[in-house]
Amino acid sequence: MVASPFIEEIRRDMRLRGYAIKTEKTYLHWIRRYIYFIGRKHPADVPVERVTEYLTYLAADRAVAVNTQKIVLNALSYLYTKFLGVALGDLNFSLATKQRQLPTVLSEKEVQRVLSVLKGRNLLIVQLLYGSGLRLNECLRLRVKDIDFDLMTVTVHDGKGRKDRTTILSGHASAALKNQIELSTYLLSKDNQNGIGPSLPTALARKYPNAYRSPGWSYLFSSTAISANPYDGTLCRHHLHDSVVRKILAIAVRQAGLTRKMISSHTFRHSFATHLLQRGADIRTVQELLGHNDLSTTQIYTHVLGQHFAGTNSPLDNIL
Repeated sequence: MVASPFIEEIRRDMRLRGYAIKTEKTYLHWIRRYIYFIGRKHPADVPVERVTEYLTYLAADRAVAVNTQKIVLNALSYLYTKFLGVALGDLNFSLATKQRQLPTVLSEKEVQRVLSVLKGRNLLIVQLLYGSGLRLNECLRLRVKDIDFDLMTVTVHDGKGRKDRTTILSGHASAALKNQIELSTYLLSKDNQNGIGPSLPTALARKYPNAYRSPGWSYLFSSTAISANPYDGTLCRHHLHDSVVRKILAIAVRQAGLTRKMISSHTFRHSFATHLLQRGADIRTVQELLGHNDLSTTQIYTHVLGQHFAGTNSPLDNIL
């Protein structure tokens, strides 16, 4: 499908501002839907109050989740304030309602059961999700240079909220990580023979034309196929797609017999935080490792600790 000139202008502006490809796709999706909502008119030609109407419509008529409504608000805020240069002012719209849902958390034994049915690269990925508290795409975007075996740390660049952070590295994963780095370096040398390397940030590729030859910029988990860079069309090797891991993990969960819980890649990040708190880690330390801005986001894990919550046992355990 050929995008309209207006959408292409927005896309170009987002790339000049350095937005991630995933954010670009999400924002453009909701901007298109908003344009259909206002009758395919140019957003600059309609009152900004239509933004309020649309956000209320999503909450009241479409019953979207509160997080979805927040994403739409961010997309339209970018459209008006940054792209069109139009102030939105105070928007008085109906908020989507959502009851607090506790995250699904695995016990340590359940984590072991999943790990026991995985091997090689797939095992290492899940070990990093659980051992370092990574989001799936944070893990798949890791490059060789992001691993520090001396300090036993993993550095996440441009994570959620476009933030960098450092988290812990499990010593148990070190040997497998070193083997993975050797594989990545070997694949890079083969690609370099054909003038190909890992996908790189556009500005970096311009400033350092030979950076694609540096082993440090190799992805730990590279795609099996060569593809075109979405920014400039050059051939490169991107990181492994998240759908590959999601499919493998779904199979592993079934093989481990854990069919009574809704388990995703993010479950291991939830389990990372909960198990650290169970073992007495300071909640602010956990907040920093997870990269949460607000402590209240991290505090959700105190509500899934069972008998460990606030050091309180069930009164039934005290009399029996």
